[in-house]
Amino acid sequence: MKQTSGEKIFQAFNYLFLALASATMLFPLLNLLAVSLSSPIAADSKQVFLFPVEFTTASWERIFQNMGLWTSFGVTIYITVLGTFLSMLFSVVMAYPLSRKEFLLRKPIMFGIIVTMIFNAPMIPFFLVIREMGMMNSLWALILPGLISTFNMIIIRTFFMGIPGELDDSARMDGCTDAGILFRIYLPLSKPVMATVSLFYAVGYWNTFQRAVLFIRDPDKWPLQMKLRAYLTSPEELASASLLAGDYDFNTTTLKAATILFATVPIILVYPYLQKYFVKGTMLGSLKE
Repeated sequence: MKQTSGEKIFQAFNYLFLALASATMLFPLLNLLAVSLSSPIAADSKQVFLFPVEFTTASWERIFQNMGLWTSFGVTIYITVLGTFLSMLFSVVMAYPLSRKEFLLRKPIMFGIIVTMIFNAPMIPFFLVIREMGMMNSLWALILPGLISTFNMIIIRTFFMGIPGELDDSARMDGCTDAGILFRIYLPLSKPVMATVSLFYAVGYWNTFQRAVLFIRDPDKWPLQMKLRAYLTSPEELASASLLAGDYDFNTTTLKAATILFATVPIILVYPYLQKYFVKGTMLGSLKE
């Protein structure tokens, strides 16, 4: 169908608006990258915008040589991978029965779950419970307290409710159990919502900060965001030794920029691999037979 002039103008305006909106999100990252690759004098004198001035990789070399950052990076990878897997497993196992009409207790259980979205546990009782469970200074304290997100579980439940019940009946006639129906039928049909919710969980674990402040005392167990906070508030820890030795190819400004990118870019790179499922997710329910 041929587009009218008005439709073409409207489409061009949309593209322009979205491009400008994307630029506002991209420019800060490009500025950080440019600062991290610039000389200390150029960075401190605000000469850097989108392109490096007096190009140097000294800040990145310093970052990559810092074993404390790599240790925190490993901790963050560990809690993100394990936490996302466990959260998805328990969320799916919880969402499946709550999506079935034949489950008689689903309404009172859902009411109790929704209440937790309105009333959160106070910090002091929450802290005392974790301490009494023996999880202080343990990485489990960064995973188990937030194992199931009510919002994410409801998203999965709502998606499961849209799957035709005739599939359940056919599977049961073939002798399939509830576990078989869930893992052989529902999960293969739910790749878009699984990818979306997995990313929600992964971003949450990657950005773990508050629970780390409350429960982790050993700096060797700090996740990346805690280490980032330490370097941003006291960047001398990252730079002082080399500066005292006469290495002026970087300073705290360029190191801060490089450290922020080091902690941010890895989780951003996950999105392109899940993009096709996001696109499928936006199309769900848009077509009817």
